[in-house]
This record gives sequence, structure tokens and C-alpha cells, in this order.
Amino acid sequence: MALMFPRLARNFVKNGYFPTDEPTLERALTALAPAEASAGPLCILDPCAGEGVAIAEAAHALGREQVRAFAVEYEAERARHARQLVDRCIHGDLMDTLISRQSFGLLWLNPPYGDLSKDTNGNVGYQGQGRARLEKLFYQKALPLLQYGGVLIYIVPHYVLDAELVGWLTRHFAELRIYRAVDTQFKQVVIFGRKVRQRDQASDSVKATRALLLQIGLGDAEAEELPVEWPFLPYTVPATAEPEHFYRVTMEPEQFAEEVGRLQGLWPTLDTHLGAAQQSLRSPARGLSHWHLALALAAGAISGVVKSKTGRVLVVKGDTHKEKTLHTEYTERDDGSVAETRILTDKFVPVIRAWDMTPGSPTCGEVLTIR
Repeated sequence: MALMFPRLARNFVKNGYFPTDEPTLERALTALAPAEASAGPLCILDPCAGEGVAIAEAAHALGREQVRAFAVEYEAERARHARQLVDRCIHGDLMDTLISRQSFGLLWLNPPYGDLSKDTNGNVGYQGQGRARLEKLFYQKALPLLQYGGVLIYIVPHYVLDAELVGWLTRHFAELRIYRAVDTQFKQVVIFGRKVRQRDQASDSVKATRALLLQIGLGDAEAEELPVEWPFLPYTVPATAEPEHFYRVTMEPEQFAEEVGRLQGLWPTLDTHLGAAQQSLRSPARGLSHWHLALALAAGAISGVVKSKTGRVLVVKGDTHKEKTLHTEYTERDDGSVAETRILTDKFVPVIRAWDMTPGSPTCGEVLTIR
């Protein structure tokens, strides 16, 4: 089988991007078989999809008409390519996504390679006692997304297989098999397994698998090259319902820019909110009482430029503040002593401050207070 999209399968490293080489991809897919079509759709996931070639080829190998391919890719250009090949693709970091647990029958995991910095380790939630690696972090994040009975294809450098990672693999997966990738440039191994509930680590088969993986990780043994034709019964990818949640927690930059361009913020309604035409105010039907005056001042209704009939021009601004008035009462007790009671009462005082702008006025330019 040849790659359907060879133009996109670029064998180079860019920002931690280690794409699966074509021969390894071809041979790995021969180990898979789809569940019966009557069982329902097959949902498969590549959380580090690159340009989407691997997961798209897996979808075609399993039967494209019954497969729903999902992908997550951090780099924008590669995410655009992947969206042309899969059903749904998130442009973003896997750590910044919300995806329904146990929603996929196949997890194709070829994560970024490298050590986690101490700061990154503390912020992204890596949980482990061994060497903090990106391969382990993505394994921890992606494992809950695979349903029980689902198939894992995990492609990592062989030297990542320390005691901690090997313990996770043997605990979470049965039918574990490991092979060397066809292209040896990145020292990759391909690990196959079927997810099960926690296994007994004391069984002889688990001990043997664990010992083999550790030897390969230490470089004391070399894995066999991935066979051209799969010599065992294939791993059947089970059917599953489509995930209820599959989205990025934060908005994608491109999506945010599109929404801003579409909605244009508040500018289209600027006149509605802030551009109301000034209306001439009518004089009240009768003189305002102090209570009315205080309400008008507190509401800011008394403000602006005021011109009197004599030509005086004032720029006024009304306000109201609270003062306390003291009232003292004296009462005589039964024993003849005098009790003094002080009563403080709140009083709202309206105040108008006026800026005298009358030409030639002796107070021109001064701020006057009208109480």
C-alpha cells in the first residue's frame, strides 16, 4: 500500500515534529482490522496529528465510510493540512482541549519528543516520579480518551522506555508488542497494545513483556523490525459512539479574529448607546422644592452651560453630599442626675459648582459654589 498523500508526508524535524515514515506507517496499518460495520461507526484519534497523514491513512485502511477521524495539531500550517484529511481537527495544544473520555477505538500516538522543563512540568500537570518527558506527558493526557478494548499504536524513541513508562504500559495494556521502525533516523519503536483494566503485574507474561521493554529501552536488546505483513491476528478496532465533547478550551486565534470581524464589537451600535441627540429641556411646571432639587442634582440632571437674561454665563455641575446634624437632648433621672443624649441625623445637601465664564466678570474663571 502506498501513501495516499505522499506530498504531505515530510520527513523532517520542525518544532519537535517527527512524522511517521511511509514504510512504518504502511506496515503498522496491516496490524489493524475494523469491527463489523453493523456495530456502528469507528472513532479514531491522533492527538499529535502533524499534517494528518497517519490518521487519514488509518481511516482509509479501516474503511473510510464507517470511520470518523479526529485530530489535534498545535502548529497552524500543519493543522490546516490535517483539516483537509480528517473529519474534525482542533488547532491547539492537547493540554488545552476538552475531549470526552473513552470515546475512541484507536489511539495513534506519535507525540513530541524531548524533556520537560521544570517550569513546564509544574504547570501542565505531569504526574510521575521518573524522568519528565513529553512522550510521557502526552501518554498520560491521551490514555483516558481510549476506550477499554481500544487499540494503541505508540511511536516513541526506544530510550524513552524507562521503568516508569514500561510500568504504565504493562499495567494499562494487554497483547503488547514492540517493533523497530523501518526508518532508524529517530531511533523509534512502534508499540501495539489493547487497553484493559489494570493488570496483575506479578504474572509471568507481564514480567516477560516488562523485561523485554526495559532491555530495549536501555539499549541491551534491539527490537525486531516491523514486519511487512502482520504475522498475528490483527488488532480489531472496536466501534464507539462519537465523542460528546471535542473542542479547544480557549478560542483559536483565527476563530477569534473571524468573530471580531463578523461582530465588529460595539461600533455598529455606537450611536444607539452613546450618540443620542441632545434634546432641549423644558422648564418645570412650578418651582423645585429642596427635595426635587436634591434628586435632580444626584441624578446629574442639573449640569451644563447656563445663560441668564443679564448675559451671565456659567458652566454648572450639580452634586449631592451627605452631612450630619447634631441634636442634643437633656433629661433628668430619678436620682437627680442629668443625662445627655446626642442624636446625629443624616442630611443630604445639594451643591452646585459653577465655573464663571462671563466676559468682564470680576469672578471670570473662578469656580463658585452655590448651596
